[in-house]
Amino acid sequence: MSRIVRQSKYRHVFGKAFKKEKCYDNIKLSRNAWDTNYITCSLKFFAVCVEAAGGGSFVVVPWETKGKLKSDYPLVSGHKAAVLDLDANPFNDNMFASASEDGTAKLWIIPDGGLTEIMRDAAQNLTGHKRKVGSVNWNPCAENVLCTSSTDYTVKLWDVEKGQARNTVDGHGNIIQTCAWNYEGSQVVTACKDKKIRLLDPRSNSIVSEVVGHDGVKGSRAIFLGNTGKILSVGFSKTSDRQYAIWDPANMSTAIATENIDTASGQMMPFYDNDTGVLYLSGKGDGNVRYYELCEDGSKLYYLTQYTSSAPARGMCAVPKLACKVAKCEIARLLKLTPTSMEPISFQVPRKGAEDVFQDDIFPLTPEPVPSMTADEWFSGKNEPRKLISLEGGFKPRDKPASSFNPDLQKEDEGPATEKELREEWKKQKERIAYLESEIAKRDAKIKELSGN
Repeated sequence: MSRIVRQSKYRHVFGKAFKKEKCYDNIKLSRNAWDTNYITCSLKFFAVCVEAAGGGSFVVVPWETKGKLKSDYPLVSGHKAAVLDLDANPFNDNMFASASEDGTAKLWIIPDGGLTEIMRDAAQNLTGHKRKVGSVNWNPCAENVLCTSSTDYTVKLWDVEKGQARNTVDGHGNIIQTCAWNYEGSQVVTACKDKKIRLLDPRSNSIVSEVVGHDGVKGSRAIFLGNTGKILSVGFSKTSDRQYAIWDPANMSTAIATENIDTASGQMMPFYDNDTGVLYLSGKGDGNVRYYELCEDGSKLYYLTQYTSSAPARGMCAVPKLACKVAKCEIARLLKLTPTSMEPISFQVPRKGAEDVFQDDIFPLTPEPVPSMTADEWFSGKNEPRKLISLEGGFKPRDKPASSFNPDLQKEDEGPATEKELREEWKKQKERIAYLESEIAKRDAKIKELSGN
């Protein structure tokens, strides 16, 4: 790890956890072993995958509901199996996407003020994957465009208002562990269990390039480093050291930089702030958060310092930049999950007189929560830069009513409804099983014949 002391306005950034009365307690975090952050947030709510009987559930909590949650706090419980991933819509603070072991992704619209009863009916059902859906990621520029990945080794691109999968990218050799959009919303990077990092062009259904990222057997992740266009991956070396690597999408044959971090065993969770060029790294089971500064050309990371805590993290997410307190020089805020609570951590630059004078050098123009194009424009190949806004004077959110989302609701397949339908389905499945068994027998016989030669 680099310990070079260099001049930087972020050299003395410090992390400070919120006081206990401003945290959120009695959250029964999911015990599912899938590698996910378990948490996401918008300017109005945060959502967490929770452990609940009777299928998959998650809880959505308004920011003002601090302290200990009621034991009967209403859940979102529309999935038939565990919820694996969540993502908040960047353009609608009331909308969340969820991915589940039941093979579907769903959209949910949460009323202002939060839920007063259990929510079971989704605003949209996205069905098409053949196995469990492991990740959901909203496009950062185009409205109503969602990316999902599944253990059927495919990545799908959805027009969620129509409820249709417009594009599908095949070619992964194993389970896809993470997906992430680039800054312009035109490409996707994936990290796969076959150790490869892949760069996708989702609109042409193609894999642009791929490379073995990390040699270790444990999982890896990959994200784009903002508008530098570079890719950061985190994983494990052959000797099980945790490490990061930086890649140039124009030539992914070798990494631009690789650095070992430590010998801990928890999966790393990376969060990059494009406005400041600061990367935050936290590991599952770790109490600390390391932060690094990226050089202007995106080729090197410089270690700054770290936030330390005795409470290990099970999951984490970054709060939208628009929620940061400008007057306190808060450049980032992370939400840290433990098995029973959620604790916000504020990262601030120590400066005098910040309440009186806007610090434009650490708060440049930042993306506005307004889409730069429609789903049809994006799928047709259009690229449009993100709209930017100044944080001077603070950000005042604009309410976007739930009625602005008018989906062609796709009905979920509930299976046979009558005894006659059940018998017909049983007959079809029996014939299908017999066919597959005969195909397996033919394949085994061919393998035996070839091995004999």
